[in-house]
Order: sequence, then C-alpha cells, then structure tokens
Amino acid sequence: MSDQVANGEARNHQDHLADDSHTGDVDELETGDPEAAGGIRVILADSQAIYRVGMRKVFALEDDIRVVAQAETLENLYAALQHFPTDVVLLEGHLIAGTVDAIPEFMRRAPDAKLIVQISSSDEGNTVELFRRGVRGVVPRSISPELLVRCVRKIAAGETWIDNQSISWVIDAYREQAATLTNPRSQPRLSDKELAIIACITRGMRNKEIAYQIGTTEQVVKNYLRKIYDKLGVADRLELALYCLHHKILQTHPSTSEAPFVDPGIPLRAKL
Repeated sequence: MSDQVANGEARNHQDHLADDSHTGDVDELETGDPEAAGGIRVILADSQAIYRVGMRKVFALEDDIRVVAQAETLENLYAALQHFPTDVVLLEGHLIAGTVDAIPEFMRRAPDAKLIVQISSSDEGNTVELFRRGVRGVVPRSISPELLVRCVRKIAAGETWIDNQSISWVIDAYREQAATLTNPRSQPRLSDKELAIIACITRGMRNKEIAYQIGTTEQVVKNYLRKIYDKLGVADRLELALYCLHHKILQTHPSTSEAPFVDPGIPLRAKL
C-alpha cells in the first residue's frame, strides 16, 4: 500500500512539474472544438515559462481571447502552427535573434496568422527590419496587461500596432532607402548571372526551372538568390520581383531584360 501511495504521489508531482514548466512541448491549453468556441486564438512562443504563465493568466480573464498552444522554441512553434489554427502569435524576440529566414518561414507556414514580437530593448535597426518583414506589432517585454490585450485585439482585427518612436524610425528608413536608390553611385551592382536569375523570377519561374534554363544546379540558384536578397535588401521572391519592376532594374540592362529563351520543344522539369 505504501508503495502505491508513493508511486501515486510521484506521478502527481511529475504531472505538476510538466504542467508548470512546459519544457519545450507544444501544449494544448483548451478543450473542445476551437472553431466552435470562437474568439481570438493565440499561440504563446517564449523561452521563459514565467512569461508564458503570466500571459496565459492575462488572457484567461478575457472572454474573446483564447490561448490554444504554447511553445518555447521555434521548432515547437512550427509544430503548434501545424496542429492549432491560430489568429495571433505572440513571439519572444530572442527566439528569432540571429536568424534570417524565421519570419518568412512563419509567414509561409501560417499566412493568415498575425505576428507580434516582444523585445527586451528598443532598437531602431531591429524594429524597422521586423516591420519590413511583415511583423504586425512590436511590443516591449514590460508592456502592461491592458495594453497587451488591446494590442492583440487590434492586430487580430487587421491593424498594425506601432508606437510613435517606431513610426519615426520606419519613415526615416524609407526616406533613406529612397535617397539611396535615386543616387546612381549607390545602385547595387548585379552580375550578369544574377540579372538572368532575376529575369526568370519576374516571369514566375521556380528554382528548378531556372537551374534547368541557365545550366546549373538548383542549389547554386538558391545561393545566388541569397546574395541578391542581401544586395537589394529584400526578403523573398515577391519582394524581389516588385523591387525590380518598380526600380526598373532589368530595363537598365537591355541584354538581360528578358529571361533565357524557353524552347517549347524542351520539357521543363516539374515545379517545386
């Protein structure tokens, strides 16, 4: 009997620890049909359990906001996005620090979800970059519960949450970018190969098709694209195409203004 009691207490203790710590697993926090329950569905992605617990308690007081999952790493967040439809993700900025493709990957996996990033300190370059990549709100870790709730509701409704300081930073960044682009000396220099790849991108070709046409491998095309993104300051293929069309990049290089000729007699490989 004593062994049974001890085992039972040990199991209860383990369950209690697992519930409080959330050490990396994706945890479903609501029961029943999420769609039937309605409200704003939120995923909390934070490496610190104390913040996740605190935010969960804040949102538990609101009838129209439901935390559907928690994650402490990017990998856990991606898994949560796959299993739990969500409207808003509240993400700790530290989880994406030093990454290049985390936000584009998030957008690819959950195109309808809105992203809020919590930062420990305000930084002009980082804030501008977050908004440029599609983040809908940037808030400090010290934000009050009332403002956090308002932020989630505004962003879930399709608005952007941005303070006056961030507005000034974003406007200054775009002015600086516009001045740079109108200065011929500061125009980015692109190689013929890079221009040929850009021409293919503007025609909607996939990496595999581009590699087939210019006689290289798909990996080489991906490497070129990363260099092009860095040179032009864009994040993905769509931004690249829009950038080049708006600034007439290809028109200034007549020899590469068209993508390589696609012989109708040569079948293209299947698209990715």
